[in-house]
Amino acid sequence: MLSTAICQRVLSRALSRGGTFAEIFAEDDRNFSMLLRSRKIENAGFSRPRGAGIRVYDGLRSIYVYTCDMTEGGLLRAAEQAAAAVTDTRGAGKDVVLRASAVQNIHPVRESVLSVPAQRRADILRTADAAARAVSPSISQVTAGLISREQHVLIANSEGLYAQDTRVYTRLTCSAVASNGSENQTGTENPGALMGFELFSERVDPEQAGKAAATSAVTMLTAPYCAAGEMPVVIAGGFGGVIFHEACGHSLEATSVQPGMSEFSGKLGQTIAAPCVTAIDDGTMQNEWGSENIDDEGTPTTRLVLIERGVLKNYMVDRLNGLKMGMAPTGNGRRESYAYAPTSRMRNTYIAPGEDDEEEMLRTMGDGLYAAKMGGGSVNPATGEFNFAVQEGYLVRDGKIASPVRGASLIGRGGEILMRIDRVGKEMTMGQGMCGSLSGSVPTNVGQPTIRVSRLTVGGK
Repeated sequence: MLSTAICQRVLSRALSRGGTFAEIFAEDDRNFSMLLRSRKIENAGFSRPRGAGIRVYDGLRSIYVYTCDMTEGGLLRAAEQAAAAVTDTRGAGKDVVLRASAVQNIHPVRESVLSVPAQRRADILRTADAAARAVSPSISQVTAGLISREQHVLIANSEGLYAQDTRVYTRLTCSAVASNGSENQTGTENPGALMGFELFSERVDPEQAGKAAATSAVTMLTAPYCAAGEMPVVIAGGFGGVIFHEACGHSLEATSVQPGMSEFSGKLGQTIAAPCVTAIDDGTMQNEWGSENIDDEGTPTTRLVLIERGVLKNYMVDRLNGLKMGMAPTGNGRRESYAYAPTSRMRNTYIAPGEDDEEEMLRTMGDGLYAAKMGGGSVNPATGEFNFAVQEGYLVRDGKIASPVRGASLIGRGGEILMRIDRVGKEMTMGQGMCGSLSGSVPTNVGQPTIRVSRLTVGGK
């Protein structure tokens, strides 16, 4: 993409007026998307965004300039702009020598989506569409999409790093709307992985995805509204992990921890969760949606135990926040694209499997709520306060699922929910999503086994 010689000259220019560290992040992407709506392919598009970001540390301050001009001249101009903002001129004019680093690819891709004939791509969407419509006559609208991103990155810095990596993301999106003439309910399934088109022969069944989306919509269409109150809640695996991701995960990122804007700041080694809770952020899981070979700062990916049997063991740390905290980076430096400076972000974050029986969780909970699918929500990392919608929920009476309910939301605080988890199931599953933060939107997996929270505020209509 860029030779070592060019990168050396650009980095030297970035440090020409001082600064303690300089970095280039360059990318060349090949993106494809196809959308089917009302049984017709509405559009199919290809794009190739390219560009580079140049970062300079001025003490503990970061200066970031980005450009879509990938010529040497364009990069040197961007480096000059970054250098002009440096205030600490000590060490100006540092020479940079780069050493190419071999990056081990632990996420093999066998078939590029772009190499697959258009008809085969369209057939995936038509299969999901047909399966969704077959669930019920009340399905009034189905939208299915195929998304592929091939991201080729190069990271070079003034400490001698010169590394390249390729990430290939493929995802199916399916949304089904059920209608009774007066109101609508929507169900969604959006599975994906760090894979090519082999995703659909190895991991994702388009027919099953379409059916699941439609079934959820139909179920919620006839469901009564959920009553509000404090009650035990059982949260299913997979995308139920969004609770930990949002309510607790963001509060364990150095982005929040370093400035003291996290409820978990300064609590390493302390008990912050129930003894049955172990939580992990793992970028090494083969071909998973949130995995990488190296992060966007060139740090090798890691498996990071965040909480072990209730005790806080680690934070997720990027390079700059690590410098401020006196901690080594953990491979969590991520960004949406060259237009963003990196910061600490989650990868595949999940509550590890436990030893409890899922049937026993329900049987002994009395009256409460079973959250089968979680929707969107909001969280304040400083306080841990959260509010999440339940996309598909069921009322539990005397330990038995009584009926579906809609309009439910889960309200609480991250630190409280961690301490109130009293059951953790044996089988962990994951769901795919896009997480937004200071460095843009990045692919993340959320996961957990089925868990039970002994007491949680449930909001209704």
